[in-house]
Amino acid sequence: MNEMRAREVLTAAGLSGDAELIALGENAVFAVGDLVVKVGRDAVRNPELRSRAEREVAVAQWLAASGIPAVRAAEPKARLVEGHPVTVWHRLPDAVRPAEPRDLAPLLTLVHALPAPDGLALPRRELLGGVERWLRIAGDAIDPADAAFLRERRDGFAAAALVPHLPPGPIHGDALPRNVHVGPDGPVLVDLETFSADLREHDLVVLALSRDRYGLAAEAYDAFTAAYGWDVREWDGCAVLRGARETASCAWVSQHAPGNPKALTEFRRRVASLRDGDPEVRWYPF
Repeated sequence: MNEMRAREVLTAAGLSGDAELIALGENAVFAVGDLVVKVGRDAVRNPELRSRAEREVAVAQWLAASGIPAVRAAEPKARLVEGHPVTVWHRLPDAVRPAEPRDLAPLLTLVHALPAPDGLALPRRELLGGVERWLRIAGDAIDPADAAFLRERRDGFAAAALVPHLPPGPIHGDALPRNVHVGPDGPVLVDLETFSADLREHDLVVLALSRDRYGLAAEAYDAFTAAYGWDVREWDGCAVLRGARETASCAWVSQHAPGNPKALTEFRRRVASLRDGDPEVRWYPF
């Protein structure tokens, strides 16, 4: 998402005001007074982005009705402005401190206790769904043998059958402390785009991988599992979900390799560690 284009969409939506850019990634996120506005990528080229934005607003309304602490939508539906999905949210109070893994656990406990929402079809958590698209974007910037290796891993993990320890149902889908905001009234969930209906273990493997790959301190991980009440590493299927997430994470970085030497270096580091079967080589967020 290009900031200049996102600001043009904001203006067309009548929401520009004194817009302050607070994040630029899959969406451009702006603070506008007491609102937060998310501008998505071009939905004409990627029609699924509109439905994803619409579903995120619906999820927020469902969570509000269920009493789950989460960001609240300020408008009942997503807009489509010049081909871009636009969603409007109530701005949260300033954070009182950074979120920690232990803040995430009670929120997941609440979400994992929810039944499937009436009238809202949540998709499965397709970890591996973007692998092919990301590798195609990477193109010749990466070694074809590495791309073939990741495709083979993807196919292997996609075919795996898992017996869950927890009852399947609604999950956040990207359960990391960065998706928790600790305000004066306590922690709330944010970034609801990846809400899904699938194995609850998906939400727990994320932090197990963070512990092994991204430098999350063992003490912080232990505080998370103690607060949740179970360590997903005890589950026989943990290695499969972890492997699928690692495969997707490698492919995601590859799409940035054509124009970014640091991305190419990180991609090569990740692939080499997977080839070597070393589960503790440090990866770096990108």
